[in-house]
Amino acid sequence: MGILLTLNKGRVPVKIWTDQIEPQAMQQLVNVAQLPIVHGHIAAMPDVHAGIGATVGSVIPTKGAIIPAAVGVDIGCGMNAIRTTLTASDLPDNLLRLRSSIEASVPVGFNQHEASKVRGSAFARISRPLDARLDVIVGKHPGLMKMQRKFAQTWRCQMGTLGGGNHFIELCLDEEQRVWVMLHSGSRGIGNVMGRYFIDAARKEMRRHQIHLPDIDLAYLQEGSEWFDDYVEALNWAQDYALLNRRTMMELVVSAIRPLLPAFGLDGEAINCHHNYVQEETHFGQSLYITRKGAIRAGQGELGIIPGSMGARSFIVRGLGNAQSFCSCSHGAGRVMSRTDARRRFTRHDLELQTAGVECRKDRGVLDEIPGAYKDIDQVMSHQTDLVEVVHTLKQVLCIKG
Repeated sequence: MGILLTLNKGRVPVKIWTDQIEPQAMQQLVNVAQLPIVHGHIAAMPDVHAGIGATVGSVIPTKGAIIPAAVGVDIGCGMNAIRTTLTASDLPDNLLRLRSSIEASVPVGFNQHEASKVRGSAFARISRPLDARLDVIVGKHPGLMKMQRKFAQTWRCQMGTLGGGNHFIELCLDEEQRVWVMLHSGSRGIGNVMGRYFIDAARKEMRRHQIHLPDIDLAYLQEGSEWFDDYVEALNWAQDYALLNRRTMMELVVSAIRPLLPAFGLDGEAINCHHNYVQEETHFGQSLYITRKGAIRAGQGELGIIPGSMGARSFIVRGLGNAQSFCSCSHGAGRVMSRTDARRRFTRHDLELQTAGVECRKDRGVLDEIPGAYKDIDQVMSHQTDLVEVVHTLKQVLCIKG
C-alpha cells in the first residue's frame, strides 16, 4: 500500500506506513522530528504505537548523536526462528508435555539458571568472550561499577533465559505444515541496567548544556562528548549479548523437545535479528546512526521475522530494500492498548477464546498479552507490501510467555 501519510509538523517530515495511529504516538513522532540531530526524515512502521519518549515502531536516523531512550532498556531485543524437518503429524495431540519440557529447560519471567550450574558449564564458556569487554565498560563508570554487584553473576545466569512481558517461545506450523521453533527475547537484566544508566547520563548532558527538549526522554549523547563512545561500546556489548542469549535459548528449546518427538533435523535458515537497536548505515549518501525502535532491518533480500500476537499468525519475510523506510519494516503487530487497559477490559474467558487451539498459559498472569490488546497482524502486513514480501506464514500451536 505504500506511504499513507507524510506528517510535516517538525524540523523534518515523518513518513508513516499506516492510518491507524493514536494521538499520543503522533505527538511523539512530532517531538522526535523537532530534534536537530535527526537527519532527512523519520519512518513510522505499520505497528507504530506510543512508547517512552519515542514511539515503538519507528526508525530514527541521527547524525553525530544517539538517543538512548529511543533505543530503550531492552537493548538488542529481537527474534530467532528456525525450521525443523518435523511436520504437524509428528506432533502429539496434546502438547502439554512439550511445553512443560521447554519450561523446565528455559527459565522464564524473573527466573534464571542456578549459579552453581552455570560455573564451569557451557554457559560460562559461551559467555567468556563477553567478559573482557564488560570489564572495560564497567571499569570506566563508577555508577555501573556499583550496579556490577547486582549483575556480576546475574548476566551469566540469564544467558539462555526468556524474561517476561511480550517475550515468548513458540512452536509454529507453516503453510506446508512444517514445524518451526521461534522465540523473542533480548539483553535481559544487564541490558536494562546499561540502558537506564546511559539514559540518565543523556538527561544530565542536556541539563549541563542547557539544551531544551520537547520531551526529556529524547535526551541524546553527541559524538565527541564524554559519554558517547562509552555508550556505543555498551550498546554493542548488549546487542551481542542479546544475540547470544537467543542462540543459547534456541539450543535449549531444541534439546528439550528432542526426547519427546521423532528424530529430526534443522533444515531452514536460522534467522536471528534485532528489533531494538542502533546500527551505523549509509542512506541517501550519508553515514547515519539508524535507531530501530521496534522495527527490523529489511534490506534487499534480507530475511526477517514479524510475529503476531499469541493467537495470530506470524511471518518470515524478505526485505525489499525500500529506501524511504531506511530499509526497515515492522517488528510485529503493535499494541492497541496498554497492559493495564488489557487487564481491565478482558477476562480469562476472553483469553481462552482468543487462544483456542494453542497450548499456552490461559491464566490472568498473561492477560495483558491477550491477542485483543494487539493490532490485526494481517492489516499490519497489508500496509507494508512495499517494504517486505512474505516467504512463510506461520501459525503457533504452542506458546510460552514469561
